Amino acid sequence: MSKYEQISNEMRRRITEDCYPVDQPIPDELSLAKEFGCSRMTMKRALDILVMEGLLYRKRGHGTFIVKSAIQKNHVNVVSEKTIGLTKVLKGEKITSKIIRFEVLFPSEEVAAHLNIDTNSPVYHVIRLRIVKDEPYVLERTYMPTHLITDLNEEVLYSSVYHHITHTLGLTIAGSHRKIRACKPNELDQKYLGCAPDDPVLELEQVGFLNTGIPFEYTFARHRYDKFLITTVSINK
Repeated sequence: MSKYEQISNEMRRRITEDCYPVDQPIPDELSLAKEFGCSRMTMKRALDILVMEGLLYRKRGHGTFIVKSAIQKNHVNVVSEKTIGLTKVLKGEKITSKIIRFEVLFPSEEVAAHLNIDTNSPVYHVIRLRIVKDEPYVLERTYMPTHLITDLNEEVLYSSVYHHITHTLGLTIAGSHRKIRACKPNELDQKYLGCAPDDPVLELEQVGFLNTGIPFEYTFARHRYDKFLITTVSINK
């Protein structure tokens, strides 16, 4: 095992075992390089691995921070390089939305843990059907903290929530942690996605976080098996 991989493993252990406070930057690369007896380049390479894994994020001029949602015991652990909404993914396509449920409630312990809030902090609860070219495409169940994502209303839900977050609220979306699984269709899938009882459903569980490391959404997006494709590219450097 290379030196930078050994360092990366040790830093991963420290992060997951709460050796560093989550509300402050971790020690800078020079200090860590001195501690581990390596060059700054080796240290940077070690930390790059943890950034790619979604455990750390860099904030220019402020340092390197721990992604709070990544250290939950049941954190969503597949990291996307970019987090963009369906409207941007399918730019140019006719996309409409049907709001099935829109309410404010107190979160369950599971939802609160993924959003890094307590169960007394209200959240938006949204169930929304996304329709592409007049065909049901994805059924989304989303939770967002009301104190963080303000002014969410039906007008926003009928258009683009991510556009509201980035342009209206001026927040910066840094990335997401994802789990992808195959599921059996439930009653909502059969009713709104038009799934047969034996059709598979592709569920994407996602925690999205801002450039501050704070989670802003906890979402379950359920896709028809014949309407969704995930393509990944792996590049060895």
